[in-house]
Amino acid sequence: MEHTHMDAAIRFPVRTPPATAPSRLTPLATAATAVPPAATPAAPEPAAGPVRSLPARHSVRAQILEALRGALASGELKPGEVYSAPVLAERYGVSPTPVREAMQQLASEGAVEAVPNRGFRVAGISARDLAELAEVRAALEVPAVGRLAGAVPEDGIAELRLLAQDAAEAAGYGCRVRYGEADLLFHRALLELSGNRQLVTVATDLFRRAQRPVPGRRPPGTAELLADALEHVALIDALAAGDADTAARLTREHIR
Repeated sequence: MEHTHMDAAIRFPVRTPPATAPSRLTPLATAATAVPPAATPAAPEPAAGPVRSLPARHSVRAQILEALRGALASGELKPGEVYSAPVLAERYGVSPTPVREAMQQLASEGAVEAVPNRGFRVAGISARDLAELAEVRAALEVPAVGRLAGAVPEDGIAELRLLAQDAAEAAGYGCRVRYGEADLLFHRALLELSGNRQLVTVATDLFRRAQRPVPGRRPPGTAELLADALEHVALIDALAAGDADTAARLTREHIR
């Protein structure tokens, strides 16, 4: 990652998390049920844990989808494990329908796969998968961002700076899930400036696919998240200055 404009750290200091760091995601306790061999009768699913309250915003399906994405990104939903909609629904205190719909959305994104009569198995992801996703993202985003240099209006630059600050604040808490959300919002807003809706849709899907942790790989710490967040600032400066080459280079280095 390119660590230019590190003086921006003055603008975005590391924040000390409160006693209970705020989170937009509801933690999800492990509710996995192993898939038994074909010849072995299916064991009863474990009893649901305490009812989890969901934030009162958006639709129930959207809230469940957000919570499940966070659980995937944090590793709480473990690769290879099978999770049933009824058990997860009981944990969240909702009906199985929005959970099933959310899992079907995740299946379309490649995060889980349906297991007939059992639920959904969390798909694994490898270092090679991440490298290939980064390669495809770079092929799409680098030229698009380069063309934006010098073409983003002042209010667009101001909005990007606000989103970059939000991302830096999330990074300061050292929470990969919260930072991932803020990072996605920044990149969506950036690509929306291109006016290409298909690019935004495809790039968002690729971004989400790359958020799942690779088994055995240490998750990034606060310093690494902050360094990644500060790359947004350097990129915005290049766009505002009309420096297409630097904007393209920083985008490529940021994605890798």
